[in-house]
Amino acid sequence: MDQKQSTPGQTPPIDVVIMAAGKGTRMKSRLPKVLHRIAGRPLLQHVMDTAAHLQARKVVVITGHGATEVEAAIALNTGAEAHFSIECVRQDPQLGTGHAVQQAVPALPDDGVVVVLSGDVPLTQADTLFHLIAACEGQNLALLTLELSEPTGYGRIVRAGPNADGAVQAIVEHKDASLAERQITEIYSGIMAVPAAQLKRWLARLDNNNAQKEYYLTDIVKFAVADGVKVVGYKIDDPVQVAGVNSPVQLAELERAFQLQQAHRLMEAGVRLADPARIDVRGDLLCAHDVSIDINCIFSGQVSLGEGASIGAHCCIANAVIEAGAVIHPFTHIDGEGLGVTVGAGALIGPFARLRPGAQLGAEVHIGNFVEVKNSTLAKGAKANHLAYLGDATVGERVNYGAGSITANYDGANKHRTVIEADVHVGSNCVLVAPLTLGAGGTVGGGSTITKSTEPGALSVARGKQVSIANWNRPVKKPKA
Repeated sequence: MDQKQSTPGQTPPIDVVIMAAGKGTRMKSRLPKVLHRIAGRPLLQHVMDTAAHLQARKVVVITGHGATEVEAAIALNTGAEAHFSIECVRQDPQLGTGHAVQQAVPALPDDGVVVVLSGDVPLTQADTLFHLIAACEGQNLALLTLELSEPTGYGRIVRAGPNADGAVQAIVEHKDASLAERQITEIYSGIMAVPAAQLKRWLARLDNNNAQKEYYLTDIVKFAVADGVKVVGYKIDDPVQVAGVNSPVQLAELERAFQLQQAHRLMEAGVRLADPARIDVRGDLLCAHDVSIDINCIFSGQVSLGEGASIGAHCCIANAVIEAGAVIHPFTHIDGEGLGVTVGAGALIGPFARLRPGAQLGAEVHIGNFVEVKNSTLAKGAKANHLAYLGDATVGERVNYGAGSITANYDGANKHRTVIEADVHVGSNCVLVAPLTLGAGGTVGGGSTITKSTEPGALSVARGKQVSIANWNRPVKKPKA
């Protein structure tokens, strides 16, 4: 991808550095920390999405622990649709945050503003970073800061003079802070915006003369002050935006924080949620007016809910379009991965129904309990209300498909299609062996195995002859000795 170049008077291009080399020991997992998931997506992917919202020119990801897995995940989740170039650099050994960013130096053009992010801090909002970049003004060192009542473990923002809003003079890491400095409640979030050319000069001056014997990125603040460069602290009041993940507990806390954000977004748009604390959005959920969603529903991929749609409790819906007025009863599972699923206007689905990829249901279709539909089209008013399977089928209007009936669509090597024309009635416990067509208006007697196409309007019965033996004596158990 061609790199944008800045000209005098223009805003410098934005390059993003993401630190993703940490081991994450407290996660107690073989999976690299940045690949653990929130809302169904890796932590690192959330950060890269934020970079995309910033319209970054380039993203440099610093890998280390589990580098092969992390880099493979980046390649998998970042395709041609990404509007930035991406490069991975490795930090080995891992000698601190400053040492990490030093590895990115050769990949960074001199003309940009570098935004430093962490791969385990997934919920920073792009608007916040735009304010931080504005505070940088292409020439300042801008730090994202936060007031915390319990700042233990965080680097403290040391400002000049007695006022808490004075110029930033230094960041002191907790382990190196004096007792007085540990009383400071303004902390550094780990996020900064800095001119690339300045950053490179300061990184070259880092040393490891500290308690941890590490190269701290935060030491560049004192170099900026010494060079007469203004250091700006942009303070926010939302700790979720700068919260990192270091343990399964923190991962779960951020998951709920993210989901609560999604719930509030939906309710502000007019969606009725039975309980905003019990919804999971793991993709993009678009809702029209007067949608209602009961408790413990999970939405993944791309899901669209039409006006007045109602989603019952405990439903899982992925990659589907639910049209206006449709009712999805509780415990329904809809997964349109690849081919998608469409539920027509006014349709009734479930409870305990399963719609698989390629299920295309027309208006007022009824799919009842324990019915599975895969790669099939059902026209307006068709019904399959109980314990049935429709796979690779084309079903006409007003078809009534009986309980226990199935389409036998697979011969062991190939899939075949069943066509059921309009107004056909299929009795209970039937097997339709594809390929075949049931002619319009026909009837299939219950318990039939149909292997040939039928004529319109015909009654088709294919089952063994009934035999009754009068006065039959059932076997009885012999008495125990």
